[in-house]
Amino acid sequence: MIRRLHKLPGLAAALLLMVMSLSGVVLSVLPAVEAARMPAAAEVGLAVADLVDRVTFHHPGVEQIRRSTSGRITAWFYENGRPGAATVDPATGADSGSADRPAPERWLTNLHRSLFLGDAGRIAVAVAAGALSVIALSGLLLTVRRIGGWRRYLAPLRGPLTARLHLEVARIISPALILLSVTGLWMTAATFDLLPQDGVTRPPEAVSGQTGYALSDMPLLRETPVVSLRVLTFPYPDDASDVVTLETARGEIWLDQGTGEVVGQSDRGPWERVTETIYWLHTAEGSPALGLLLGFMALGVPILSTTGVLMWLEARMRRPRIKGSVAARQADTILLVGSEAGSTWGFAATLQIALTAAGRSVHVGAMSGFDLDLYRRATELILLTATYGDGAAPASASAFLSRFVTASAPERLRLAVLGFGDRQFPSFCGYAEQVAQAAEAGGWRTLLPLDRIDRQSSQDFSRWGRALGLTLGIELDLNHQPVAPKAVQLTLMSRRDYGEEVGAPTAILRFGLPPAGFADRLLQRGFASFEAGDLIGVLPEGSAVPRLYSLASASRDGFAEICVRRHPGGLCSSQLTDLSPGDRITAFLRPNPAFRPAPGRSPVILIGAGTGIGPLAGFARANRRGRAMHLYFGARHAESDLLYGEDMAVWQADDRLTSVTTAYSRMVPRLHVQDALRRDAARIVALITEGAQIMVCGGRDMAAGVNAALTDILAPAGLSPALLKAEGRYAEDVY
Repeated sequence: MIRRLHKLPGLAAALLLMVMSLSGVVLSVLPAVEAARMPAAAEVGLAVADLVDRVTFHHPGVEQIRRSTSGRITAWFYENGRPGAATVDPATGADSGSADRPAPERWLTNLHRSLFLGDAGRIAVAVAAGALSVIALSGLLLTVRRIGGWRRYLAPLRGPLTARLHLEVARIISPALILLSVTGLWMTAATFDLLPQDGVTRPPEAVSGQTGYALSDMPLLRETPVVSLRVLTFPYPDDASDVVTLETARGEIWLDQGTGEVVGQSDRGPWERVTETIYWLHTAEGSPALGLLLGFMALGVPILSTTGVLMWLEARMRRPRIKGSVAARQADTILLVGSEAGSTWGFAATLQIALTAAGRSVHVGAMSGFDLDLYRRATELILLTATYGDGAAPASASAFLSRFVTASAPERLRLAVLGFGDRQFPSFCGYAEQVAQAAEAGGWRTLLPLDRIDRQSSQDFSRWGRALGLTLGIELDLNHQPVAPKAVQLTLMSRRDYGEEVGAPTAILRFGLPPAGFADRLLQRGFASFEAGDLIGVLPEGSAVPRLYSLASASRDGFAEICVRRHPGGLCSSQLTDLSPGDRITAFLRPNPAFRPAPGRSPVILIGAGTGIGPLAGFARANRRGRAMHLYFGARHAESDLLYGEDMAVWQADDRLTSVTTAYSRMVPRLHVQDALRRDAARIVALITEGAQIMVCGGRDMAAGVNAALTDILAPAGLSPALLKAEGRYAEDVY
C-alpha cells in the first residue's frame, strides 16, 4: 500500500512538481539577495517616530509605511493628486528604489503559486502539494524499510546507481519536502479562507475628535524601534474619527491622532500566529539561511522525479510482454506475479505458454490487481512471487495481502504459491510464506503446497512444473530460459594457472574491457562502472543460461578478472579454462552491491577458500588507503593452488592487507579455513568488538563451516553471525 501511494502520485505529478520545485529554488535565493541589499545598520537604535520624521520630510502625503521581515521599508503616499510608492532608506527617508518587485520575481512567484491560472492554478498547485506530501511521507517510510530501520537511517547505501541516488537524496530531503508541502497546503487554505479565524477586535469609536498631533512626537512611536515595525497606517486627512494604526509582531495598537494616546489594541490570536510561522517556514522571508537550506532541499525534487521515472521505466522494460494472456473473466487459470526486479515475470511467461499449449486459458497479471469478482470462471489461482528486502511484498504485489486476507475463498478455486528467492538470505521466500500462511488461515483449497525456487533455478522450476502437471492431469514441461541482459564481447588478456598437481585445475583470467558509450559512462552502468564483488555473467557456447562469476577487479583497474575452477562436465568452466590470450567470450555485468566492504575505517575480515578468493583479492587490491583487512584463505596445497600468493606478499608490504592466514587441507597439519578461525578466536572477537565487518566467499559447505565456527567463537561475547547480518556486518557470496 505504501509503495502504491508513493509511486502513483509521483508518476502523475512528476512534471508539475519539477516546475514548482525549480521555481521555488530560485525564489528561495531571494531572501538572501534582499537581505544583502538592505542597509540594516541604519535601523540600529532608530525609533518609528524618527523614521516617520524622515519619510514625511520627503513625502508629506505619506499614508502608510511598511517594513518587511527582510528589513525592506516601503512608503505609500499621495502627491500631486496621484498615488505613489517607493522603497526608502531608513537612514535618510529618501527613495532608494521602486516599491514594485522586479518583473522576473513577480513572474516566478505567479508561476510558483498559481501557474498563471489564478484560483484554478492555486487549486492545481495545492493538489500537487498534497501529492508531494504523500510522496515524501511514503518515500520516507519506504527508505526506512529499505535501509533496515530508523537506527540505520544514515548507514551507507548499496545498489544500482539510479536506485542508490534516489534513496540517498530521499533520506536527506524527505523531511524538508514534508515541511514544504504541508506549509504550502496551509497557505492555500488560508488564501481561500478555509482556516478558522481568530476573533476580531475593532478600534474603539470613542476618540478625542481632535487632529494635528505630530506622529513623530507620539510617545509610543518614540519608544517603538523600527526593527519591531510591521505596518504604520496614517489617519485620513480631515477625518477626526480615524486613528493611527501601529502593527507589530504582537498585534495592532490604535493611537488617537489628536492626543497620541493609546485608545485600543488587538493582540494576534493563535491561528494568526501559527499562519505567520507557517508562512515563514515556507517562504523563509527574512531568513536567508533558511531560504538557502530549503532551496537546496528543493533541488532534490528534480533528481527524485528523474530517478523515480527511470526506475519505473527500467522495471517496465524488465517486465516481458506476455502474449496470449486472456481476460481475467474468461480464464480458467489465473496466474498472478509478485516481482521486484522483473525476473519473476519471465518465469510466469514460460508457465503461461506451457499451460496454454496444454489447452488451458490463462490470464497473467500482477498480484496487486487481485480481484475475485473477475475470476468467475477460474478453477486455479497460481501465485508466483519474489520477496522484497526482509520479507516484504515485491513491487507488483504491494496491495495483494491486504485484499487477500479479507477475501472469502471460493470453493471452486484451488491455490498454489511458488516463492522465488536466494537461500543464503534469512528471509528466503519470506513473502511467499506469508501468503501461504494467509491462505491456510483463510481456508483456501490447496492445488499444490508452498514450494520455493532458489536463485532462479530453471531445474527447480521444471521440477515444480512436473508436479503441477500431475495435479492438473496434463503434461507440463517447463523449459525456462532466462533472458540475459545485453551482452558484449570480452577478450582474454592473460591467464595464470594453478591446481593441476592436486587435481583441481584453476585459472585466474583477465579480460580487457569493452569501449564504453557516453550513456554508459554517464549512468555508470555495465562495464563502464563496476566494483570487485559484482558478478560477470558468461554465456557459454551452446547454452542460453549464463553462469555467474564474482569479479576480482573494479572498472578503475582497467580489466575484468575472475577465478575459475574446471569442473568435470562443466560446460562453462571447461570453455573458460580452455581459453588462450586473444580468445573472446560473451558476457554481461550484474551488480552485486550487497557484497562489498561498507564505507569507513572499521576493520574487515575476509574469509574464503578456493576460487572464493576472487572478490576478496579485489577488495585488497582496491584498499589503497590502508584500511585494516585480515585475510583467512583456505586452499589444498601451498605450492599448487595458493591463488594470488605473489600478490598477497605485495599487498601486505604496502598495507593493503594487514594480515594473511592460510589453511591447507592437503598439507600437515590438515586444516580448513574454519580451523584457522578457531585458532585465532581471541583476535576475531577483538576485531568484531572494534566494529569489524566479515565477508565470506566460497562454496556452501565452506560457508556453513565458517558460520558454525564463528557462532562458537562469538557466543561468549554475546554475539552471533545472525546478529552481525542484521547489523549489515556479515556478508556472504556463496555458490
